[in-house]
Amino acid sequence: MSTDPIRKSKVGRTDLLVSKICFGTSSLGDMPGTYGYGVDEERARETVRAIFSGPVNFLDSSRIYGFGRSEERIGDVIRELGGLPEGFVLSTKIDRDPETNRFDAAQARRSLEQSLKALGLERIDILHLHDPEHSDSLEATTGVGGALTELFKMKEEGLVTAVGLAAGRVDIMTPLLHDWDFDALITHNRFTLVNRNAEAMIDFAHKKGIAVLNAAPYAGGVFAKGSEAYPRYVYQEASDEVLDPVRRVEAICSRYKVPPGAVALQFSMRDERITSTVCGVSKPERVAQTLEWAQWPIPSEVWQELASLPFSTDDPEATRRYNPG
Repeated sequence: MSTDPIRKSKVGRTDLLVSKICFGTSSLGDMPGTYGYGVDEERARETVRAIFSGPVNFLDSSRIYGFGRSEERIGDVIRELGGLPEGFVLSTKIDRDPETNRFDAAQARRSLEQSLKALGLERIDILHLHDPEHSDSLEATTGVGGALTELFKMKEEGLVTAVGLAAGRVDIMTPLLHDWDFDALITHNRFTLVNRNAEAMIDFAHKKGIAVLNAAPYAGGVFAKGSEAYPRYVYQEASDEVLDPVRRVEAICSRYKVPPGAVALQFSMRDERITSTVCGVSKPERVAQTLEWAQWPIPSEVWQELASLPFSTDDPEATRRYNPG
């Protein structure tokens, strides 16, 4: 049960080695509709510089984050450095057409080409099919002539090293993981201190040899910032009823004087089924704080008390209003 943030693990059956922490960069695309705050260009670039200069070797983005701004800002820093740092692994995602939601093979190819141009790269280490449930037709996206078939062609062509599935709903992801030979998956908000919606899927993927990348351990930021300062859950304003499970965790952490963010992060990191935990960061200070939290000493009594708390197995994003901007 290692919480060493720089310990490396293989991505599925590939030779890619990634750290136990991956930095997520959706907020760096300036997405106030999702997070409730904005991030300007210079702050975003400073955050990317902090990531590239630190010990973690793994970063995740997507074509649709901020309608391309996240990748563009990352690409600015990559060019500034003269290329991706040696040994660094970059993960991004092909996305549907943001206007029509069409997600066929042609759109998948356009999405990759736009990513390569924005990032200033010739190939991608890990490329995921992103949010097929939000496309105009799941059947068309995952069937013949759809984006999913095209994703695997991209791997055959050598444009990507590993292919992944990054979606939300477990009932949509699980059949695809059964039927396709993915190297990795990203699940978000569904394996946290207060929710285990993805438990069975994580177990299946781990047994199949698929790398599990567990994103959003802070449940959209509330465990990192605190329920009083940031009364949101899974990217939406939250009621006292929704926040009650979070506050129970905070009460335990307060008694033992440990940061809830450290506990939320290590809950994911100490699970051996999880290859890497994807933590969103929106400013340079969060990069340093993440590394500090990953190694924060947490008494065994904390884990014992947390294990006695109830948790939800419902989909935490069932009522989420998706907003890529």
